Amino acid sequence: MSGKAGNGAKALPRDTVVAVVGAGTMGSGIAQVAAVAGHPVLLFDSFAGAAERGRQTIAANLARLVAKGSLDEAGRGAILDRIRTGDKLEALAGAGLVVEAIIEDLTAKRALFTALEGVVSADCILATNTSSISIESIGAPLSRPERLAGLHFFNPAPLMALVEVVRGRATDPAIADRLLATAAGWGKVPVLARSTPGFIVNRVARPFYAEALRVLAEGAATPAALDAVMRGCGGFRMGPCELMDLIGHDVNYAVTRSVWDAFHNDPRFQPSLVQRELVEAGWLGRKSGRGFYDHRPGAAAADPGFAPAASVALPASVTVAGALGFAAPLLDRIRAAGIAVEESAGPGLLRLGPVTLAPTDGRLATERAAESGGDLVLFDWALDWAKAGTIAIAPARQTSAAATAAAVRLFQALGMSVALIDDVPGLIAARTVAMLVNEAADALNQGVADGRAIDLAMTRGVNYPVGPLAWGDRVGPALVLRTLDNLARTYGEDRYRASPLLRRCALAGVALLNEKDS
Repeated sequence: MSGKAGNGAKALPRDTVVAVVGAGTMGSGIAQVAAVAGHPVLLFDSFAGAAERGRQTIAANLARLVAKGSLDEAGRGAILDRIRTGDKLEALAGAGLVVEAIIEDLTAKRALFTALEGVVSADCILATNTSSISIESIGAPLSRPERLAGLHFFNPAPLMALVEVVRGRATDPAIADRLLATAAGWGKVPVLARSTPGFIVNRVARPFYAEALRVLAEGAATPAALDAVMRGCGGFRMGPCELMDLIGHDVNYAVTRSVWDAFHNDPRFQPSLVQRELVEAGWLGRKSGRGFYDHRPGAAAADPGFAPAASVALPASVTVAGALGFAAPLLDRIRAAGIAVEESAGPGLLRLGPVTLAPTDGRLATERAAESGGDLVLFDWALDWAKAGTIAIAPARQTSAAATAAAVRLFQALGMSVALIDDVPGLIAARTVAMLVNEAADALNQGVADGRAIDLAMTRGVNYPVGPLAWGDRVGPALVLRTLDNLARTYGEDRYRASPLLRRCALAGVALLNEKDS
């Protein structure tokens, strides 16, 4: 499935009335998007005064745009003039599209759409903004479920580009195509997804949080160190801990529980006891003042605890034994620091005299050192070796303090802050990226969406620096597979089982984005 409308589908005409049911933050945001695009909009809410409050929220949002100079007063007035409010469901009779944005409750949504069928015209499109409930479940009691589809916006709707158009089993493909064209006409980036738990984004994104929570549960790193590595090494705009604090742990935990339940308790989506404890304690993040971080007024910023400047001598040269693969650009950075690079045969690692440095492949450093002997330090995966400002490293239990200091000194000489963490399988960025790639590959394998739609959804919906499938191709499917297999063996958990599509691509030596892609 691609993100483009098929069969020459056209967007809804601008004079089509768009009704939005539910005038909360999301509903008012969707109403604003439709009104800005030129549609007459009817904002409805069953709670007295809620619709008018939603309209006032829109007015305030538009006023801020005027203050920034991105909208003039005349434009603001014209947009507001297109928005009416209603407190009777019968007022929606003339709508050509109704978008539901009410509470995330199946019974409530079914009741609403069943009532709407008795109000709107036969050609009115029904859309739900649900983020986790299947389109089939919502549409089951409808007499015409074929005109129901998902139209999942991301918060805040006026600012976030992505819209997931979700097609259920009964959804008429022409309806989905019309919604794709309409969302594009509204200036959004639409992607087509099949109705499965979490759709694209809320499914594929789960490991971003889950792997951080697992590392925290093992005491291998602090939240501040985790976030620093994911930003400075992984290239993400926000680390997982600060993002969970922003979203709210109650919300993030509920979404994880919903996806886990919908997948019949698949261990890949198992909720974390660490996050449950935060929710039970009322430490919900920014909105409660405390979460992983202290957000109360006057609280000091958390220290990531980077390794202090190492005082050991910098080596005049390093030896690269074999091919470093995706980490090869690190050699250019070493040379730029004035350190000579010598080459020899080997399994793909660096040697600083008696000290061995190697990119993680999901095995414990201690295990690898036990097999090979000597001082070993593993380093994490970086999105861009030329720009990475932070790196996580983990020494084996057998590695001497002097050898660890030599590794720290090398990366510091390259201009990187060093997060010295415990010997945890896959470190931080590598295990997270491997799981993101795997989940994206499994979504592709199960026909949730096509590969380009999946990557587009993750870059435009949650601002990932690169799509997970493209990232997997950059690292190499074989290394991603090896990392997952090592994680699965180390933990003895089905959580890290590799997608059949990832395994096939790794064995065949083909790119993930070429598989099942339209």
